[in-house]
Amino acid sequence: MRSGDWNPDDNEADREHRNALAARYWQAFQRVEASIEKVLEDANPGQVAFDAHGDWYRELLAPSVTAGLLRPADLAGYRNGPVYIRRSMHVPPSPRAVRDAMPAFFDLLREEPEPAVRVVLGHFIFVYIHPYTDGNGRIGRFLMNLMLAAGGWDWTVIPLEERNTYIAALEEASVREDVRPFTNFLVALVGS
Repeated sequence: MRSGDWNPDDNEADREHRNALAARYWQAFQRVEASIEKVLEDANPGQVAFDAHGDWYRELLAPSVTAGLLRPADLAGYRNGPVYIRRSMHVPPSPRAVRDAMPAFFDLLREEPEPAVRVVLGHFIFVYIHPYTDGNGRIGRFLMNLMLAAGGWDWTVIPLEERNTYIAALEEASVREDVRPFTNFLVALVGS
């Protein structure tokens, strides 16, 4: 993947890596489903997210270590270096700030009584902080779905054809401090 020559259609080894990534996504999804079960049994969704998000991350990103995209230490916790988001003006907080922001973030999720607020802010603030080296968007969407389940809403997938709108709405929230487009995007998506 790193060389740019990755071709799962024509290369057997690349196909095996793609299949491993898909299998790991499925395993991570199973972990999220177990978390959803806890929330549906009345566990605090913020606490469940706090307890589980690291496991989701390790489950999801382990194949990236095997493929040489991440170091094993990258799966041990929050990032230790800067990250930059391709085609974004938002620069996530420093690693030191991440270590302060994440506990405050999970306190917010634990204490917020309004499910819709947990859905929007849970996803947005997580990706704003960008606590991991890779996979923040995927983990953010897992988190969003955990919060959706806690509010009684169905699992929601952001369709590929809506990706540009989704990214633009996150950019508006991150850079211009206007979360309304992101909120409206999620409301329309969940309502459809």
